Amino acid sequence: MILYIKYMVSLRCKMMVKEELKKLGLQFVVVDLGFVEILEDITPKQFEELRKNLAQSGLELLDDKKAILIQKIKNVIIELVHYTDEMPKVNYSDYISEKLNYDYTYLSNIFSEVKGITIQQFIINQKIERVKELLLYDELNLTEISYKLNYSSVAHLSNQFKKVTGLSPSFFKKLKEKRNRNLENI
Repeated sequence: MILYIKYMVSLRCKMMVKEELKKLGLQFVVVDLGFVEILEDITPKQFEELRKNLAQSGLELLDDKKAILIQKIKNVIIELVHYTDEMPKVNYSDYISEKLNYDYTYLSNIFSEVKGITIQQFIINQKIERVKELLLYDELNLTEISYKLNYSSVAHLSNQFKKVTGLSPSFFKKLKEKRNRNLENI
């Protein structure tokens, strides 16, 4: 049986979900971003207990089909942007459609209807979050980051970054450096 969990986006979330499953005596096969596969069927009492315990940690057990599909779309994008070393050279629409075995137009319409933004805008937001993360790590320069995230150019990345955050990538990086200097002076 597969259960879908909203807001499950990190390794810490996965560890917490594993602990909750163990508390309820549920054996799991897979605990991954956004979903859990358990060996046996879950009783309504266990389902409610799990829902309540996950909610205390900010996670949400999903049972609505549209919500589950939206979460699957988000998980594919988050995994692609944040957890893969190289972005695929195919269109995001083809990649998402192939991963989820649904027509992209169908996925796009449901996503926009429920979330109020397009899948493309969600991808851009995730990519900008990843750019921020990489800038803060200070291991890659902007050219390397734009290549890693499959931007056509540094200028394209910079324009998108500014449109989403209101800051240029270099100004964002300077803010981090200024903050670090201020912390050192304390």
